[in-house]
Amino acid sequence: MAIAIRSIPTLHGKDAERFIAKAEEAEKNTKQRINVSRNIKLVKDFLRKQNL
Repeated sequence: MAIAIRSIPTLHGKDAERFIAKAEEAEKNTKQRINVSRNIKLVKDFLRKQNL
């Protein structure tokens, strides 16, 4: 017996326009991005010093 394939939700009209505007704004605003790799290195170094 096959499993039914669910339909993919699609935005239309004002919702689609608002989504695209917010996505473009987020793409332009790089100041809010966090450099996670630096934080990971700090935590690994700390744990290494604590022998964990």
